Amino acid sequence: MKRLGILPATVLLAVAVATIAAVVAALVSLPLIRGNAEALATAELARLADLTATALRVDPQGRYVLPPRVAGVLQAEQVTAYVVGPGAEELPEGVTTDEVAAVTTGSGVEAQAETSAGTVLVVGRPFEPGFGVILVQPLSVAGGTATELIARLLIALVIGLAIAVAIALVAGAWLTTPLRRAADAALRLGRGERGIHVRPEGPAEVADMAEALNRLAAALAVSEGRQREFLLSVSHELRTPITSVRGYAEALADGLVEGEDVARTGSVMAAETHRLDRLVSDLLDLARLRADDFVIECVDVDLGEMLNDASEVWADRCERADIALRAEVPATPVIVRADPLRLRQVIDNLAENALRVVPVGGVIVMTGGAEGDWGVVEVRDSGPGLAPEDRDVAFEPGILHERYRGLRPVGTGLGLALVGRLATGMDGWARAGSAAEGGASFTVGVPLAVAPDRAGSA
Repeated sequence: MKRLGILPATVLLAVAVATIAAVVAALVSLPLIRGNAEALATAELARLADLTATALRVDPQGRYVLPPRVAGVLQAEQVTAYVVGPGAEELPEGVTTDEVAAVTTGSGVEAQAETSAGTVLVVGRPFEPGFGVILVQPLSVAGGTATELIARLLIALVIGLAIAVAIALVAGAWLTTPLRRAADAALRLGRGERGIHVRPEGPAEVADMAEALNRLAAALAVSEGRQREFLLSVSHELRTPITSVRGYAEALADGLVEGEDVARTGSVMAAETHRLDRLVSDLLDLARLRADDFVIECVDVDLGEMLNDASEVWADRCERADIALRAEVPATPVIVRADPLRLRQVIDNLAENALRVVPVGGVIVMTGGAEGDWGVVEVRDSGPGLAPEDRDVAFEPGILHERYRGLRPVGTGLGLALVGRLATGMDGWARAGSAAEGGASFTVGVPLAVAPDRAGSA
């Protein structure tokens, strides 16, 4: 079903409102106009009756006559004058004996009567003892003013309706034009166009929508730019170990590697495939982290034991890179509620990130403990560190890579992004800061299995 647009809907609404207003105005005004016109006509006929009673004269034949000017006025107004006296029997149509009696006894009469020719106005005035004059005028003549006023009112209502339609057309165009432009811009954004700007115009709400679309377009451009940079960096990171493995594999296939070099080549290929596997695993975990099938099973974990296990593994790698690793394990057990596999993944990713940026002769510190209701793991290094503006985006994939690519050793940002997502998935948090060793500090908090105050009370 085709939807009705705002412009025709606005015009229809304006026409409906104007029509209702016109009908109500007519229903209220018409009786008032007609009643007022009849009252004015009766008053005018009464004035003519007074004038006629004053102007009546008796001619030589004994008949009552009016001056020509007065008679002309009555004729122009279609007024018929009757002189009545006591005992009058042949009365004009619409005039009653009671009205005649009232006039001949010195009283005035103002009334309406129904005749075969229609409704008439009847006005009587005495002019001498025992005699009076009665004027009769068709109501249709007396109501001519009312008809003229009603016609003018109807014309005014029609003009008002036309003005309402014109205003509705202008208002509808003022409203629909920016809406249509905003809708077109949204469709173009959906088709993949970027750099679109919608001019804020029209009502405040419509202008706000245009500004929101502009902000959305800018955010999409930034987001897609980051995605492109991220994909480029991931492609580079994937290509490096693949190229290395392929080169060594070709060398082995061509018989260029012999004797003791075979074992060394195999070791290098294994390390590169391990690096490649880790990168792909991080990509998959990051992609699946918000999916329904990504399960995090939290159990009670001794944070100190996990740090001991991790430090033993990373001590060898740090030694080979001529970097000192210092582990500060809590003296008493710190039991946290976390997924042991994912918590170890968090520690390994932080250590991998630190090992990448720390120069030869530097230091990496792994520490853990309890802070309030949280068990915390911190990895500090003596690397180049983070600028204050880096800390809020450190766990967003690709942003630090984009900022520092070519300036210092950087990864894809997958590891830190995964750390942030995993910490949140375990009902914890992650933050970045500065380390006392001069580099960066990354801290992850997960809930304690038993809060310190509850453990003490138990």
